[in-house]
Amino acid sequence: MNVFEAMDTARAMRYLKPDPVPKELLEKLIYYASRASNPGNSQLWQFIVLQDEDKKRRIGDAIAQSFRDTFERQGLDTEGHSGYYLAAHLAQAPAIIFIGARNEYPPWQPDKRFVGSACYPAGQNLIVAARAMGLGATFTTLHAAASKLVHETLEIPEELSIALTIPIGYPQRTFGPVRRKPTDEIIHWDTFSGGKT
Repeated sequence: MNVFEAMDTARAMRYLKPDPVPKELLEKLIYYASRASNPGNSQLWQFIVLQDEDKKRRIGDAIAQSFRDTFERQGLDTEGHSGYYLAAHLAQAPAIIFIGARNEYPPWQPDKRFVGSACYPAGQNLIVAARAMGLGATFTTLHAAASKLVHETLEIPEELSIALTIPIGYPQRTFGPVRRKPTDEIIHWDTFSGGKT
């Protein structure tokens, strides 16, 4: 599969089979994630791969409860809501990869914006690599629903900010073309205002 096909069909996979993902595939995902561009080649990123069932359950239960509370408080319907489903079933994902970084760039005046500029391209590489390997994955910020517990459970130092939580597994649903707006609706030539042609 070439990179264009992978990008064209890398649907967000929130429904994952419980089948284990071999360690060598997870290592390959991290390898390709770490090929991403990053500020000044500082390579700030760190990847925490969670497979331990007890730790997944502890984190998953806290995130699921947070989502239940939020949906109830907002009077939202959980039926068919894929984000809610993922939060409720996060612990069942065979692996969860947390991508984070310390605020250390540039060295003379660290700026927290560079944490994201290191982690997000790495996460995108990981998503595309997962698709190419037949694995399901999706960008999430689910860690934010239980940030303190995530840090404590995984013994993550306080100064390392988690930017992404990416569940990994074999997909329960099929890959296919992503649904996006046509480019003529989002592209602007030389100026934003005025026409888009």
